[in-house]
Amino acid sequence: MARKRREEEHENHERWLVSYADFITLLFAFFVVMYAISSVNEGKYKVLSNSLTNAFRNVTGQPEGQPIAVIQGVPPTSPRPIAKPDKLPDQKKLEQRRKMKNVAGKLMEALQPLVAQGKVRLLETSRGVTIEINDSILFPAGQAKLQPASINAMLAIAQVLAASDFPITIEGHTDNVPIATPQFPSNWELSAMRATTVLRLFNDGGVGAERLTAIGYGETRPVETNVTAEGRARNRRVSILIDSNRPEEPTEIQEGRGNQ
Repeated sequence: MARKRREEEHENHERWLVSYADFITLLFAFFVVMYAISSVNEGKYKVLSNSLTNAFRNVTGQPEGQPIAVIQGVPPTSPRPIAKPDKLPDQKKLEQRRKMKNVAGKLMEALQPLVAQGKVRLLETSRGVTIEINDSILFPAGQAKLQPASINAMLAIAQVLAASDFPITIEGHTDNVPIATPQFPSNWELSAMRATTVLRLFNDGGVGAERLTAIGYGETRPVETNVTAEGRARNRRVSILIDSNRPEEPTEIQEGRGNQ
């Protein structure tokens, strides 16, 4: 029996039209996107071009010949003067300085005999004025009670300071020779008690207690060597600092600020 010949399948010759249609669609979308981008750039270009044209059409001149471009629709602005820092000292600081010089002059006048003998020195520092008094005219050796001859000099200082409003710090200093008595186990206690004794006298002389501070440094802040007798005598002193700096108002530290 003869085998039936398989019929050949019909070949579709129009399949390329599908691919062609897809390609045209993509090409159309591409041109649409390109057109949109070019339109945005053209708009930006027109804005920039108009701004530059208006700027260069409206040009005014300064007396020095430097041109100033003025854009239409915006009022011209005059150049602002450059603020110069105020070089003049603050009026309050000037007043403080004047008061301090006045106090220093009165102290020098009151202590002139002791200054001439080398027992008292007046020093001007960045903080104010410091009076250095040799302890030999104030206290007997190893004691913190004022000698009668020194009381008048201390009251003269108190009278000058009472008329001012500067904070006052009284510092006691010793040499490095150890002391060990029932009243003063070390130079710390001796220097602190001497400073406190002067503080009490100043307070009795009219200086407000809120302005007074007493500190004992012992032998820790020598101004001369302790090797010689002259150096040790120089280190045994009471320093009175008249402070021109006002204490600042304290600011409370809030919880958590330290971790920031």
